[in-house]
Amino acid sequence: MAGMKDYVNGQVEANRERIEHHIREILKLIGEDVEREGLLETPARVTRMYEEIFAGYSVDPRSVLGVTFDERHEELVIVKDIVYYSQCEHHMAPFFGKAHIGYIPSGKIAGLSKLARLVEAVTRRLQVQERITSQIADIMEEVLQPHGVMVVVDGEHLCMCSRGVKKPGSKTVTSAVRGEFRTSAALRSEFLSLIKD
Repeated sequence: MAGMKDYVNGQVEANRERIEHHIREILKLIGEDVEREGLLETPARVTRMYEEIFAGYSVDPRSVLGVTFDERHEELVIVKDIVYYSQCEHHMAPFFGKAHIGYIPSGKIAGLSKLARLVEAVTRRLQVQERITSQIADIMEEVLQPHGVMVVVDGEHLCMCSRGVKKPGSKTVTSAVRGEFRTSAALRSEFLSLIKD
């Protein structure tokens, strides 16, 4: 086991060195002097930042729901305003916002913090908001097998705000519905009314 750990740690260190090298090359290509004081540590800082913001690649999102509990509660459960940060896969620009998750258990519930961990695992990678929304709903459905799931995600995308059309403040809202939420307008309305600020 120690041998595998050493291999993994060695691979991580090799990857860090490669990323730092490439960041240094990008800085040169955009016209920067990589030897100036303010940029000396930038490749290492960017590499550490990448390890943090792309931490989702080292996690199986299904596993973060962890231990589930047998519970007879079969009414709506909502965790709202889960703040997330992600990176647009088209421009590698940040986007961020809030995720709202509702589900109707069918005898199995997850710890509430696990829903926030699920959002982290799905968003901490190169993503598009539409996929984030669907993945959260699909994983909830697969692991918990609830009567229904509804996920609403809102986001502000810097690729739209700071470049291109340059429309700061614009928000994107996506939703995914599964099970009873798909067939019941009343249930969807209840969820939407409960997640309003």
